[in-house]
Amino acid sequence: MTEFTLKDRMAMARQKMPEQEPVERRGNFTEVNLGFTAELAVAEAQRCLMCRRPVCIEGCPVGVQIRDFIGLVAEGDFDGAAKVIKLDNSLPAVCGRVCPQEDQCEGACVLGRKDKPIAIGALERFVADYERLNGIATADAPPVSTGKSVAIVGSGPAGLACATDLARLGHDVTVFEALHVLGGVLSYGIPEFRLPKEIVQAEIIQLEKLGVTFTTNAVIGMIDTLDDLLGEEGFDAIFVGVGAGLPRFPAIPGENLVGVYSANEFLTRVNLMKAYKPDAETPVYDVTGKTVAVFGGGNTAMDAVRTAVRLGAAKASIVYRRSEAEMPARNEEIVHAKHEGVEFRMLANPVEFLGNEEGVLTAMRLQEMELGEPDQSGRQSPVPITGSEWVEDVDMVVVAIGNSPNPLLQKTTPDLEQTRRGTLVADGVTGRTSKHGVFAGGDIVTGGATVILAMGAGRRAAVSINDYLNTGEWEIEPEAPLVG
Repeated sequence: MTEFTLKDRMAMARQKMPEQEPVERRGNFTEVNLGFTAELAVAEAQRCLMCRRPVCIEGCPVGVQIRDFIGLVAEGDFDGAAKVIKLDNSLPAVCGRVCPQEDQCEGACVLGRKDKPIAIGALERFVADYERLNGIATADAPPVSTGKSVAIVGSGPAGLACATDLARLGHDVTVFEALHVLGGVLSYGIPEFRLPKEIVQAEIIQLEKLGVTFTTNAVIGMIDTLDDLLGEEGFDAIFVGVGAGLPRFPAIPGENLVGVYSANEFLTRVNLMKAYKPDAETPVYDVTGKTVAVFGGGNTAMDAVRTAVRLGAAKASIVYRRSEAEMPARNEEIVHAKHEGVEFRMLANPVEFLGNEEGVLTAMRLQEMELGEPDQSGRQSPVPITGSEWVEDVDMVVVAIGNSPNPLLQKTTPDLEQTRRGTLVADGVTGRTSKHGVFAGGDIVTGGATVILAMGAGRRAAVSINDYLNTGEWEIEPEAPLVG
């Protein structure tokens, strides 16, 4: 391998991810980002400074050994790089696509102080894809069983990460999923053009080879309660990672009109049930040639509005009550949406949805906003401007202003402490809840967050669950922060 000086590496330009042209991708659900070639991956990896203290690792919630895997990519050892990543991340092809690396590992990259950081996410994606596409992916052989069994409730990122670590330790792991398809939000929430579902299922297959058992159509809280799992079902511990799938609405008139969707329902129908097909059993409103407004400024809002574009909307808009600077969505998603023709309407908020005599949405009443003092998130709070309301015609509205936990599990487990927001109270380090033998992590504890943060919570809980199974001790350290 060619030896590069520090000056050489500093002078190298960051490689750009190839992608579909906007005019093409507007009409299909094929993945937008096309991934690095081997040549691009090696060139990008060679930019890495190989820091003695790789602070990028500190920015990774699951602790991937980033310097080591990038060093192997630079040498062309892609198989070795994949093995390094999978020591800490059981979903590398997923994380390489949807994690906000710019705020985490890439945000900590030393190169980013003077130039553009290493494209860590793109390299992780390349390595995982290379392994899968070349048929060299290998799963760990199931270890000797400890005789202990753990139930994982929810097959999203937190549950899958927890299941992987526990299975590697020799525990018998069963994952219960309420829907008919595994993957949680990875399958129902993120569109195909950002995360192809075949990739999610390929990652899950590796867990099955590790010995993890998956059960679908299992709504814990109805078919079985947590007490049933710990009792007659014989599980020694439970990890709850059911996410936050209950949509929030702005509580304004007209929310029940036909044509008003939550982002959760809209994306689930399209992603999971292929509702855009003519023969779909659960179709979505036909927006071909029509006007669609999506309320919200996060990644889910971007997913919804870009999906509407692909369904044929003549006009698709993001309506957000703050300015673009306050939008929590990834910059890449905002840029992609703009390139695809999405209109951005800033400092506007809905106050009423209007419909006809048949109860079908026909218009929306909006109000102009201005920015006031910062709120708890540090963003300036939106303040309504008196007398600034106006009415616009609209055919479909998607509300993407956040989600809360589904209360079903908590209703059937009264000794499971929860917050006013409906999230579970759990130890911030161990994931231990108020109920003996039950751990929790991910969005069910923190509220809506990122895939990689949920995975980090799942991994931390796995360590604690293993300790509990080995010692039988159940105690929450007084100094450990409780979150929820």
